[in-house]
Amino acid sequence: MTANRISRPIAAITESATLAVDAKAKALKAAGRPVIGFGAGEPDFPTPDYIVAAAVAAAAIPANHRYTPTSGLPELRDAIVVKTKRDSNYEITTDQILVTNGGKQAVYQAFATIVNVGDEVLLPSPYWTTYPECIKLAGGIPVTVFADETQNYLVSVEQLETARTPKTKALLFCSPSNPTGSVYPPEQVKAIGEWALKHKIWIISDEIYEHLLYDGAKAPSLPVLVPELADQMIIVNGVAKTYAMTGWRVGWMIGPKDVIKAATNLQSHLSSNVSNISQRAAIAALTGDLSAVHKMGEAFNRRRKLIVGLLNEIPGFECPMPQGAFYAYPSVKGVLGKTIRGKTPRTSTELAALILDEVEVAVVPGEAFGPSGYLRFSYALGDDDIIEGIGRIKKLITEG
Repeated sequence: MTANRISRPIAAITESATLAVDAKAKALKAAGRPVIGFGAGEPDFPTPDYIVAAAVAAAAIPANHRYTPTSGLPELRDAIVVKTKRDSNYEITTDQILVTNGGKQAVYQAFATIVNVGDEVLLPSPYWTTYPECIKLAGGIPVTVFADETQNYLVSVEQLETARTPKTKALLFCSPSNPTGSVYPPEQVKAIGEWALKHKIWIISDEIYEHLLYDGAKAPSLPVLVPELADQMIIVNGVAKTYAMTGWRVGWMIGPKDVIKAATNLQSHLSSNVSNISQRAAIAALTGDLSAVHKMGEAFNRRRKLIVGLLNEIPGFECPMPQGAFYAYPSVKGVLGKTIRGKTPRTSTELAALILDEVEVAVVPGEAFGPSGYLRFSYALGDDDIIEGIGRIKKLITEG
C-alpha cells in the first residue's frame, strides 16, 4: 500500500538541488555555524526602495485585497508590453501575456501547455535543475545535449540536429545561462532560431537574466532575430533577478495568443491571479528607470572577476569567465579521485559534501545540472564572503 500512496509523476520529482543546498546552509547558520553559502541564485541586495513603497501603498487600497484577472493586472501587462519593446525591441500585445507566480510557474505552464505525452524536448546541458522536472510533469521526455567547458557550455546547431528526432517538439533555450553564466553570441542565437524554424520546433526561451550582462555581451531575443519564430515560441521572464525581487513571485509568459489563452485557463484552476500587491510592485519596477539595476550589475561584475580569479587559483579547478547572470561554473574534474583529509571524492556530489563537512562552504554539485565533474557557485553574495569561502576551499584542496 505504501508504494502507491504518492502518484508516480509526483514521486518521480526530485527536490530542487539549489534550494536544498541553500536550506542546509541556512539551517547550519541558524545553529551558529560559520557557513558560507554559494547555493541559491538570489541577489543579496534589498528590493529597491521605490518598489517597496509602491507595494506598501498598494496594500492600503481595498481593490488589491480582491481577486483580479487571472492573466494579470491590465496595468502590469501594459507595462510588460512597453518593457519588452524597450529592452528587446520586440513588439507584443497584452493578449500575448500571462502574469505568473514567478518565472518558475511560467516555465512549468509553458511546457504543460504545448507538450504532449511522449514528446521530446531538447535540453541544453548544463541546465537549470527545474527544467527537466517540468518537462517530465508535462509528460515529455527531456533529451539532454551537453556542451562542456571547452565549448564555454554553449551547444551548437550541429549538436541539436544530431539529437533531433521525429518526436522532437521543443527546445529549451536560456541565455544568459543558469547554471553557467554563458551567453550565446547573436550569430549563434540566430542560427539556432533558423534551425528551429526550419524543423518546426517550438522554442521556450528563458530571458530571466537578460539585464545581467558583462564585457559588452548581448542577449538578443530570438523572435527579434528570426521574426517568423514568433508563432512557435514562448518567452518566460520576471522581475526576480533583475530587481532583487525573488520573494515577490512575479513572472510572465509571452507567446502566441492561443497558447497564452490555454495557459491562462490552466492557471485559472491552478493558482488564479498573482498577489495584487506584488503585481503593483512589479509595475513600479518595470516603469521605473534602470539605475538601481545598473548599480547591482556593477557589483555583480566586480564579484564575477573576483570569484573566477580565485577559483582558477585552486589546483584542479578550471573556470571559464561567464558573461552573464551571477554564476561561476568551474570544472573540478582535476580534483576528483584525489584524497583530501582521508576521503577520496569520485563525483562532484561527493566533493560538494566534503567541502561542506570540512570547511563549511555550501556549493551545488554538477549532477544537479547534468554530468558530474562541476560545481556551481552563485556570486550573489558579498566580496568578503567570496574571498573567505573560496579561500577555505583552496586551503582544503591544496592540503592534499
